Amino acid sequence: MLRKISILGSTGSIGTQTLDVIRNLKDIKVCGLSTNQNIELLEQQIHEFHPKKVAVMDEKKAYELKKRLNGSVEVLTGIDGLIEISTMEEIDTVVTSVVGTIGLIPTFEAIKRKKNIALANKETLVTAGQIIMEEAKKNDVSILPVDSEHSAIFQCLQGNKQNSIHRIILTASGGPFRGKSLADLQSVTVEDALKHPNWSMGAKITVDSSTMMNKGLEVIEAKWLFNVEAKQIEVVVHPQSMIHSMVEFEDGSIMAQIGEPDMRVPIQYALTFPKRYKNNWPKVDFTKRNVFSFEQPDLSIFKCLQLAYDALAIGGSMPAVLNAANEIAVERFLTKEIQFLDIPLMIEKAMEAHNTIMNPTLSDILDADQWAREFTKGR
Repeated sequence: MLRKISILGSTGSIGTQTLDVIRNLKDIKVCGLSTNQNIELLEQQIHEFHPKKVAVMDEKKAYELKKRLNGSVEVLTGIDGLIEISTMEEIDTVVTSVVGTIGLIPTFEAIKRKKNIALANKETLVTAGQIIMEEAKKNDVSILPVDSEHSAIFQCLQGNKQNSIHRIILTASGGPFRGKSLADLQSVTVEDALKHPNWSMGAKITVDSSTMMNKGLEVIEAKWLFNVEAKQIEVVVHPQSMIHSMVEFEDGSIMAQIGEPDMRVPIQYALTFPKRYKNNWPKVDFTKRNVFSFEQPDLSIFKCLQLAYDALAIGGSMPAVLNAANEIAVERFLTKEIQFLDIPLMIEKAMEAHNTIMNPTLSDILDADQWAREFTKGR
């Protein structure tokens, strides 16, 4: 059966790898694509995949692309454009790989129109997990995780849905600063933070990995995706990034999903579920990859992970504040306005200053998000 999809964020790391996956699959048609500003790459993608519509967040760039394409493809702009790309009548699946809360509303609107979601946008579930999962259930929509860790958990649960989860073991590489002291981190540069030992990702998510906020956001996502409590989600540092995550069941059995650190594998599984298809990507050679090691993360050094657990425990609008404050702090670090260790301090200040709204509406969440951004910009 031909699957028809739209990709939100097709020029980013996950988006380009998704298109790489599609090159190897014959039964997926790309109907919609989007970018923030990278119209040069988007134009190349248009010529190769022939979507019906594209969206460009930046209005000036959208106008420039329209002139280049001369009416051959419909070019939309802004958040309305993203929503239209994600709700096209002919599509059945939306790959949400944009970074930030910009992905929340288009994903929500896609679910309302009964589109399945291949989810690579962490912020959607971090900020509005309860609302999104309830809407997905109401519309009988599948949320298929693209993150390697959540894909691993999802794969481990296939055939085990009737068995109770005792514990989710979320693996973390530890990033470029594993084993470093607070004193070591005083002098971290942007360039240092962007040198991930195992994964090739965008700048924001790479910095999140270096602070371990990435893992904190994944803890919150896991709570909603798999309907577990925070106390059932354990983060373990696994520097080799071969075991992508594990599930321990009540009888003590643990299932793990293992593979080379290659995002195309979880992307392909989300697009072809429940089937698996052959590909020519690197496979594990256990004679060469014969050491698996594990450590506890040091929460006194990687404070962002602890802050994420704290936000999840508080609930309500607090995870939205955690996420928004982190986005701004990372942005300011990348532009060299603040130091690396300022990131958790700025997030903590925003959390302390926020008056939590319990059982928030989508509007409440967006308001909390905006408040946290303004607060963190002014620190």
